[in-house]
Amino acid sequence: MKYLFILALLLPLTLSAQILNVESLRKVTDTSGWSGNAGFNFSLKRNVNDFLTFGSSIHIQYKTPVQMVLFKNDISFEKISGESFDNVMVSHIRYNYNLLPRITWEVFTQAQYNKVNLIKFRGLLGTGPRFKLFNMDKYKFYLGALTMLEYEELIDEVTPIQRTLRGSAYFSFSLYPSEHVTIVSTTYYQPRFDQFNDYRISSDSSLIVGLFKNFGLKTSYLFIYDAFPAISIPNSQYYFTTGFTYTFD
Repeated sequence: MKYLFILALLLPLTLSAQILNVESLRKVTDTSGWSGNAGFNFSLKRNVNDFLTFGSSIHIQYKTPVQMVLFKNDISFEKISGESFDNVMVSHIRYNYNLLPRITWEVFTQAQYNKVNLIKFRGLLGTGPRFKLFNMDKYKFYLGALTMLEYEELIDEVTPIQRTLRGSAYFSFSLYPSEHVTIVSTTYYQPRFDQFNDYRISSDSSLIVGLFKNFGLKTSYLFIYDAFPAISIPNSQYYFTTGFTYTFD
Protein backbone atom coordinates (compact mmCIF):
# COMPACT_ATOMS: atom_id res chain seq x y z
CA MET A 1 0.00 0.00 0.00
CA LYS A 2 2.79 2.44 0.79
CA TYR A 3 4.15 2.25 -2.76
CA LEU A 4 0.87 3.01 -4.49
CA PHE A 5 0.61 5.60 -7.22
CA ILE A 6 -2.57 7.35 -5.99
CA LEU A 7 -4.69 8.68 -8.83
CA ALA A 8 -8.03 10.29 -7.97
CA LEU A 9 -10.90 9.60 -10.33
CA LEU A 10 -12.70 12.72 -9.15
CA LEU A 11 -11.66 15.26 -11.79
CA PRO A 12 -13.56 18.28 -10.35
CA LEU A 13 -11.42 18.39 -7.20
CA THR A 14 -8.20 18.52 -9.19
CA LEU A 15 -9.45 21.27 -11.48
CA SER A 16 -10.99 23.49 -8.82
CA ALA A 17 -7.72 24.13 -7.02
CA GLN A 18 -5.93 27.41 -7.78
CA ILE A 19 -2.71 25.88 -6.41
CA LEU A 20 -2.03 22.49 -7.98
CA ASN A 21 -1.00 19.91 -5.39
CA VAL A 22 1.93 18.32 -7.20
CA GLU A 23 2.82 16.24 -4.13
CA SER A 24 -0.32 14.15 -4.66
CA LEU A 25 0.94 13.26 -8.16
CA ARG A 26 4.37 11.95 -7.21
CA LYS A 27 4.89 8.23 -7.37
CA VAL A 28 6.52 7.23 -4.08
CA THR A 29 8.77 4.39 -5.21
CA ASP A 30 12.37 3.66 -6.12
CA THR A 31 11.31 2.00 -9.38
CA SER A 32 12.58 3.69 -12.56
CA GLY A 33 10.66 4.08 -15.79
CA TRP A 34 7.36 5.40 -17.11
CA SER A 35 4.04 5.57 -15.31
CA GLY A 36 0.88 7.54 -15.83
CA ASN A 37 -2.85 7.83 -16.07
CA ALA A 38 -5.44 9.20 -18.50
CA GLY A 39 -9.12 9.78 -17.90
CA PHE A 40 -11.90 11.23 -20.01
CA ASN A 41 -15.57 12.00 -19.44
CA PHE A 42 -18.33 13.34 -21.67
CA SER A 43 -22.04 13.88 -21.15
CA LEU A 44 -24.92 15.44 -23.08
CA LYS A 45 -28.31 16.06 -21.48
CA ARG A 46 -31.50 17.87 -22.48
CA ASN A 47 -34.44 18.80 -20.26
CA VAL A 48 -35.39 22.44 -19.77
CA ASN A 49 -31.89 23.35 -20.99
CA ASP A 50 -29.19 21.64 -23.02
CA PHE A 51 -26.18 20.51 -20.96
CA LEU A 52 -22.80 19.61 -22.44
CA THR A 53 -19.85 18.63 -20.25
CA PHE A 54 -16.40 17.33 -21.12
CA GLY A 55 -13.35 16.59 -19.02
CA SER A 56 -9.93 15.04 -19.48
CA SER A 57 -7.03 14.33 -17.12
CA ILE A 58 -3.59 13.16 -18.22
CA HIS A 59 -0.64 12.44 -15.91
CA ILE A 60 2.68 11.09 -17.20
CA GLN A 61 5.81 10.56 -15.12
CA TYR A 62 9.28 9.30 -15.96
CA LYS A 63 11.75 8.52 -13.19
CA THR A 64 15.38 7.38 -12.93
CA PRO A 65 17.47 6.95 -9.76
CA VAL A 66 18.55 10.63 -9.93
CA GLN A 67 15.96 12.42 -12.08
CA MET A 68 12.20 12.73 -12.46
CA VAL A 69 10.00 14.44 -15.06
CA LEU A 70 6.29 14.92 -14.38
CA PHE A 71 3.59 16.21 -16.76
CA LYS A 72 0.00 16.95 -15.72
CA ASN A 73 -2.80 18.32 -17.92
CA ASP A 74 -6.42 18.75 -16.83
CA ILE A 75 -9.29 20.23 -18.85
CA SER A 76 -12.92 20.71 -17.83
CA PHE A 77 -15.62 22.27 -20.01
CA GLU A 78 -19.31 22.84 -19.27
CA LYS A 79 -21.89 24.56 -21.49
CA ILE A 80 -25.56 25.20 -20.65
CA SER A 81 -27.93 26.24 -23.46
CA GLY A 82 -25.05 27.39 -25.64
CA GLU A 83 -23.40 29.49 -22.91
CA SER A 84 -20.06 28.48 -21.41
CA PHE A 85 -20.52 28.08 -17.66
CA ASP A 86 -17.36 26.51 -16.26
CA ASN A 87 -14.11 26.20 -18.24
CA VAL A 88 -10.94 25.13 -16.43
CA MET A 89 -7.48 24.18 -17.68
CA VAL A 90 -4.25 23.38 -15.82
CA SER A 91 -0.99 22.24 -17.44
CA HIS A 92 2.06 21.53 -15.28
CA ILE A 93 5.59 20.29 -16.06
CA ARG A 94 8.14 19.60 -13.31
CA TYR A 95 11.74 18.37 -13.35
CA ASN A 96 13.60 17.03 -10.30
CA TYR A 97 17.30 16.29 -9.95
CA ASN A 98 18.76 14.61 -6.85
CA LEU A 99 21.73 16.69 -5.69
CA LEU A 100 22.26 14.80 -2.43
CA PRO A 101 20.48 11.88 -0.71
CA ARG A 102 18.15 14.32 1.08
CA ILE A 103 18.17 17.34 -1.27
CA THR A 104 16.47 17.56 -4.68
CA TRP A 105 16.44 20.57 -7.00
CA GLU A 106 13.11 21.29 -8.69
CA VAL A 107 12.21 23.32 -11.81
CA PHE A 108 8.61 23.74 -12.93
CA THR A 109 6.32 25.68 -15.25
CA GLN A 110 2.53 25.90 -15.16
CA ALA A 111 -0.25 27.45 -17.24
CA GLN A 112 -3.77 27.86 -15.85
CA TYR A 113 -7.23 29.12 -16.79
CA ASN A 114 -10.25 29.14 -14.45
CA LYS A 115 -13.48 30.90 -15.47
CA VAL A 116 -15.22 30.39 -12.11
CA ASN A 117 -12.38 32.16 -10.26
CA LEU A 118 -12.11 34.77 -13.05
CA ILE A 119 -8.56 33.74 -13.95
CA LYS A 120 -8.08 34.47 -17.65
CA PHE A 121 -4.50 33.23 -17.57
CA ARG A 122 -1.94 32.48 -14.88
CA GLY A 123 1.57 31.45 -15.89
CA LEU A 124 4.23 30.26 -13.44
CA LEU A 125 7.94 29.53 -13.75
CA GLY A 126 9.75 28.44 -10.59
CA THR A 127 12.75 26.66 -9.12
CA GLY A 128 14.21 25.76 -5.74
CA PRO A 129 15.27 22.97 -3.36
CA ARG A 130 13.17 20.16 -1.91
CA PHE A 131 14.31 18.59 1.35
CA LYS A 132 13.63 15.04 2.52
CA LEU A 133 13.15 15.47 6.28
CA PHE A 134 12.19 11.90 7.19
CA ASN A 135 11.74 8.86 4.98
CA MET A 136 10.71 5.75 6.90
CA ASP A 137 8.39 2.86 6.07
CA LYS A 138 5.53 4.29 8.17
CA TYR A 139 5.95 8.00 7.44
CA LYS A 140 7.58 10.45 5.02
CA PHE A 141 8.07 14.23 5.49
CA TYR A 142 9.21 16.75 2.89
CA LEU A 143 9.82 20.51 2.79
CA GLY A 144 10.12 22.70 -0.30
CA ALA A 145 11.34 26.31 -0.60
CA LEU A 146 10.88 27.56 -4.17
CA THR A 147 10.84 30.93 -5.91
CA MET A 148 8.56 31.55 -8.88
CA LEU A 149 7.73 34.21 -11.45
CA GLU A 150 3.99 34.74 -11.90
CA TYR A 151 2.10 36.35 -14.77
CA GLU A 152 -1.65 36.72 -14.17
CA GLU A 153 -4.57 38.20 -16.10
CA LEU A 154 -8.01 38.30 -14.45
CA ILE A 155 -11.46 38.65 -16.06
CA ASP A 156 -12.88 41.07 -13.47
CA GLU A 157 -12.07 44.09 -15.73
CA VAL A 158 -10.66 45.89 -12.68
CA THR A 159 -7.41 44.21 -11.63
CA PRO A 160 -4.43 45.10 -13.86
CA ILE A 161 -2.09 42.46 -15.28
CA GLN A 162 0.13 41.13 -12.50
CA ARG A 163 3.86 40.37 -12.99
CA THR A 164 5.20 39.32 -9.61
CA LEU A 165 7.87 37.29 -7.86
CA ARG A 166 6.46 34.87 -5.28
CA GLY A 167 7.73 32.28 -2.89
CA SER A 168 6.24 28.80 -2.95
CA ALA A 169 7.00 27.01 0.29
CA TYR A 170 5.34 23.70 1.06
CA PHE A 171 5.28 21.05 3.76
CA SER A 172 4.14 17.56 2.84
CA PHE A 173 3.78 14.30 4.71
CA SER A 174 2.52 10.78 4.07
CA LEU A 175 1.53 8.40 6.87
CA TYR A 176 0.97 4.64 6.58
CA PRO A 177 -0.58 3.51 9.89
CA SER A 178 -1.53 0.14 8.40
CA GLU A 179 -1.16 -1.85 5.20
CA HIS A 180 -4.48 -0.59 3.82
CA VAL A 181 -4.59 2.99 5.12
CA THR A 182 -2.71 6.02 3.76
CA ILE A 183 -2.90 9.65 4.90
CA VAL A 184 -1.42 12.32 2.62
CA SER A 185 -1.34 16.06 3.32
CA THR A 186 0.35 19.07 1.68
CA THR A 187 0.21 22.74 2.66
CA TYR A 188 1.46 25.52 0.38
CA TYR A 189 2.29 29.13 1.31
CA GLN A 190 2.87 31.53 -1.60
CA PRO A 191 3.60 35.18 -0.65
CA ARG A 192 4.64 38.03 -2.93
CA PHE A 193 8.19 39.06 -2.08
CA ASP A 194 7.47 42.78 -2.55
CA GLN A 195 4.14 42.71 -0.70
CA PHE A 196 3.92 40.00 1.97
CA ASN A 197 0.25 40.73 2.78
CA ASP A 198 -0.53 39.39 -0.71
CA TYR A 199 -0.32 35.63 -0.24
CA ARG A 200 -2.10 32.35 -0.96
CA ILE A 201 -2.47 29.30 1.25
CA SER A 202 -3.62 25.87 0.11
CA SER A 203 -4.03 22.79 2.31
CA ASP A 204 -4.94 19.47 0.69
CA SER A 205 -5.42 16.33 2.83
CA SER A 206 -6.60 12.87 1.82
CA LEU A 207 -7.44 9.59 3.52
CA ILE A 208 -7.15 6.50 1.31
CA VAL A 209 -8.47 3.13 2.45
CA GLY A 210 -7.59 0.13 0.31
CA LEU A 211 -10.57 -2.05 -0.61
CA PHE A 212 -8.90 -4.67 -2.79
CA LYS A 213 -5.92 -4.85 -5.16
CA ASN A 214 -5.26 -1.49 -6.90
CA PHE A 215 -8.58 0.01 -5.75
CA GLY A 216 -9.37 2.13 -2.73
CA LEU A 217 -11.78 4.63 -1.24
CA LYS A 218 -10.44 8.21 -1.10
CA THR A 219 -11.81 11.10 0.97
CA SER A 220 -10.23 14.52 0.42
CA TYR A 221 -10.53 18.00 1.88
CA LEU A 222 -9.05 21.03 0.13
CA PHE A 223 -8.92 24.55 1.63
CA ILE A 224 -7.72 27.59 -0.34
CA TYR A 225 -7.17 31.15 0.87
CA ASP A 226 -6.22 34.03 -1.44
CA ALA A 227 -5.61 37.41 0.20
CA PHE A 228 -6.32 39.27 -3.06
CA PRO A 229 -8.56 37.22 -5.38
CA ALA A 230 -10.44 38.65 -8.36
CA ILE A 231 -13.28 41.08 -7.61
CA SER A 232 -16.42 39.24 -6.31
CA ILE A 233 -14.47 36.03 -5.61
CA PRO A 234 -14.35 35.07 -1.89
CA ASN A 235 -11.00 34.95 -0.10
CA SER A 236 -11.51 31.38 1.09
CA GLN A 237 -12.86 28.32 -0.69
CA TYR A 238 -13.08 24.66 0.28
CA TYR A 239 -13.89 21.39 -1.45
CA PHE A 240 -14.82 18.04 0.12
CA THR A 241 -14.99 14.91 -2.05
CA THR A 242 -15.26 11.15 -1.67
CA GLY A 243 -14.66 8.64 -4.42
CA PHE A 244 -12.65 5.69 -5.64
CA THR A 245 -8.99 5.57 -6.69
CA TYR A 246 -7.11 3.28 -9.06
CA THR A 247 -3.38 2.61 -8.65
CA PHE A 248 -0.87 1.02 -11.00
CA ASP A 249 2.80 0.96 -12.03
